Amino acid sequence: MTWKQKRRIMRRYDQSARIYDTQYFEEQEAKMKTIMQNVSLQWNSKVLDIGCGTGLFFKHLVNKVESIVGIDISRGLLHEARKKVQDHQDISLVQADADHLPFVEKTFKSVFAVTLVQNTPNVNATLTEIKRVSKQTALIVMTGLKKKFTREDFLKMLDRAGLRVETLKIDAQNREYVCICRKTRR
Repeated sequence: MTWKQKRRIMRRYDQSARIYDTQYFEEQEAKMKTIMQNVSLQWNSKVLDIGCGTGLFFKHLVNKVESIVGIDISRGLLHEARKKVQDHQDISLVQADADHLPFVEKTFKSVFAVTLVQNTPNVNATLTEIKRVSKQTALIVMTGLKKKFTREDFLKMLDRAGLRVETLKIDAQNREYVCICRKTRR
């Protein structure tokens, strides 16, 4: 069942890739601005953007961190992202499944999962992978669609996954929770 769901999501995003920015720019930008107003990034950071889509978030990260890896399950979205990053050697794009990240443990100092968890069929597997590839002191930023998660359910989900919430905001369009977390020691 899970792979069928993932393939359906992949196809949906592959089909909408060319018009994604036109359809979702304002919504995505509202989340990204909220995130950037509430995080402090270190220059020597390796950053992972899971579900990077067309790479809209990259412009907020470039020149603030050492390197960025964007992953997405959709080949079509990554094709659009490549157009934005062709002049940036510090950005790598990888087609991968968020539940099976192709990285060793504790690789990234910052992990962003914007508009991801509501699109994954197994949120627990996704959160486990995010924790696995994050350094112990990593900054982990995720968003959750309010119409999919109540505030309480979103916070419980993060707590069960071993993520300690430091900040919870609502994006400028009042559609998504923006959560800044750290790994707990459990």
